[in-house]
Amino acid sequence: MHKNSHVVCLTGFKMSKPLNIFILGANRGIGLQLVKDIVATLNVNKLFATYRNEDQSKELLEYAASNPKVKTLQLDARDDSKFLEIAKKVEEEVQGQGLNLVINNAGVYTERPQRLESLTKETLLFHFEVNTVAPLLFTKAVLPLLETAANRNSTEQGINRAAIVNMSSTMGSIAENSSGGEYAYRSSKTALNMVNKSLSVDLKPKNILAVVLHPGWVITEMGGENALITVEESVRGMLNVISGLDDASNGKFYNYAGKELPW
Repeated sequence: MHKNSHVVCLTGFKMSKPLNIFILGANRGIGLQLVKDIVATLNVNKLFATYRNEDQSKELLEYAASNPKVKTLQLDARDDSKFLEIAKKVEEEVQGQGLNLVINNAGVYTERPQRLESLTKETLLFHFEVNTVAPLLFTKAVLPLLETAANRNSTEQGINRAAIVNMSSTMGSIAENSSGGEYAYRSSKTALNMVNKSLSVDLKPKNILAVVLHPGWVITEMGGENALITVEESVRGMLNVISGLDDASNGKFYNYAGKELPW
């Protein structure tokens, strides 16, 4: 464990009040498993889940069709012109309750390996647009909903009040970079980490927490078949961390097991 690090650990998931939750990027892999496990383990009022392509989101859409708590919304994370429209739809659904938790899970990692000699401006900008710009601008769009939830609960901190979780990676850690390369993905996730840190400072007076999570190297379409843990293991651990967020967690960078990571 790194110096000055600590571990977030919870043994139970059940929350004391119904939660309104939004997941940006939930059509497959980690996002889809988050939807299923959140509904199964947390006290959910409404869970909003976005998908980009209907043809690639059949499992999510089928799950939502049989679960009235889950509301699906079609959205390309790069299309920030739709963010306020999405926020308005959520407001109509939650009717003054706001959002307790926003998980910015949408992300890309293309053209592996990303070598210096083959790197292009287009690759860099694409990764920054999805991995950094989209989470920030989406958070900005739904901030009034987070503020509403935070103002409705004057005693607790964490997801019983209001919190933002940005899905990052240890590949965004400067201290952990010993292998180089992967310029677009690494730098976009490092930028996301800084975005989260600023959010954690700016939103603290509003009683809204902001943390970064590394899901681990997960066996998904993005992570590949050589990855080390299953989607189920990753999400189970991350929900344990998310459920235990408090003032001391604000602005921190954790892995799925609750270990604080170096920047």
